[in-house]
Amino acid sequence: MNSFKKYVAEFIGTFVLVTLGCGTAMLVGCDSANGCGYILTALAFGLVIVAMAYSIGNISGCHINPAVSLGVLINGGITATDFVGYVIAQCLGAFCGSGLLALIFALGGVTDQTGGYGTNGLAGVNGSSGAGLIVEITLTAIFVITILGVTSKKASHGSFGGLVIGLTLTLVHILGIGLTGTSVNPARSIGPAIVAAIDGNTDPLTSLWVFIVGPLIGAAIGAFIYKYLESGLPEPVKETPAPAVKTAAKQTNNAPSKKKKKK
Repeated sequence: MNSFKKYVAEFIGTFVLVTLGCGTAMLVGCDSANGCGYILTALAFGLVIVAMAYSIGNISGCHINPAVSLGVLINGGITATDFVGYVIAQCLGAFCGSGLLALIFALGGVTDQTGGYGTNGLAGVNGSSGAGLIVEITLTAIFVITILGVTSKKASHGSFGGLVIGLTLTLVHILGIGLTGTSVNPARSIGPAIVAAIDGNTDPLTSLWVFIVGPLIGAAIGAFIYKYLESGLPEPVKETPAPAVKTAAKQTNNAPSKKKKKK
């Protein structure tokens, strides 16, 4: 597969993730007084993963997340060159997605319920960077372990991988939204933070490092844990194809025998 096409797929996937995920948060809000916003936003992020997994997943694997790409790299699924290309494409996609949201909300005069284009923050943990890091490390590790397990070549999960991964992202959002806004994805945090800063709100940039470092550490932990657990599993047994029946022999065996005529 052409590497450039993979990067384009990752750009598109991350663009869609931020546009629909952060856009939903901006529209419905995610504060404690608006509980339905939690579920709607969590579902939006999860459903995007499902949709992209069964579309661009055929092209790039549908990482759309630098942390996931790091986990796959550690697990030997991609090369270092592709990792760099994926991360650049993902960050650009997130930035463009946030830019589109800024344009839509500005032209439409729509109020951004998050106040910062769906950026992540530490308000839910009372400004504690340590608590924020623990949340992001833990949730990302869970997410990455799930992805590696579902997509493992040593297991046979059929065609349900995308659905399981999407539901897992929904799950971690249900807990994480009230604490950090749930990043588990550096690109998803970088794009909105930069667009918010361009718009004059630089507050998200002060804690952005938490949402870059935390997910990357969590992804590495998740990848090493899964690699250790999977190391004892046997390689999948390849089925030996049945030998082909020779047509000539078949025809000879099936040919009717000729009886001698009686004189």
